[in-house]
Amino acid sequence: MMTRDELRALQAPVKTRFQEHPEAALATLRATGRLEGAGITVTLDTFSGVTPAGLHPACGGDGLSACSAEMLLQALAGCAGVTLKAVATAMEIPLRGGSVTVEGDLDFRGTMGVSKQAPVGFTAIRLLFDLDADANADQLANLTRLVERYCVVHQTLSHPPTLTTIIRTHS
Repeated sequence: MMTRDELRALQAPVKTRFQEHPEAALATLRATGRLEGAGITVTLDTFSGVTPAGLHPACGGDGLSACSAEMLLQALAGCAGVTLKAVATAMEIPLRGGSVTVEGDLDFRGTMGVSKQAPVGFTAIRLLFDLDADANADQLANLTRLVERYCVVHQTLSHPPTLTTIIRTHS
């Protein structure tokens, strides 16, 4: 397991660079997908290879392709889990193990156009950690607060950014 001092040593030069050169901290992250083939899928280039994303079975999909809504929940699980481990390390809370689960409530009538009253998108998302750790109530409260504060996906869902859609054609 990484110690607090090892984490600080790893992050110190990065933090110093960002303090001295704030522009170095700005980055544009990108995800790309290809609209190819006859099916209703998008081929996504991911860190671990190509992933086809398609319709959830509740929308007529066959369940063989990744569901983007589930990938959103997975992104929160990954980001919050990494953030929790980093914060716990910084707080010197030894983690022996644990799990992170993210659940989201979705009414498929909205995305399927069955009901204009049904929302499109998640109406509630729950982030649950089950930890094997010795931590008191104050430490757990602080850990929760810091995970919510520093998890990029959590912050993005809590405070949505400006979202722009552009469709171009190439003839």
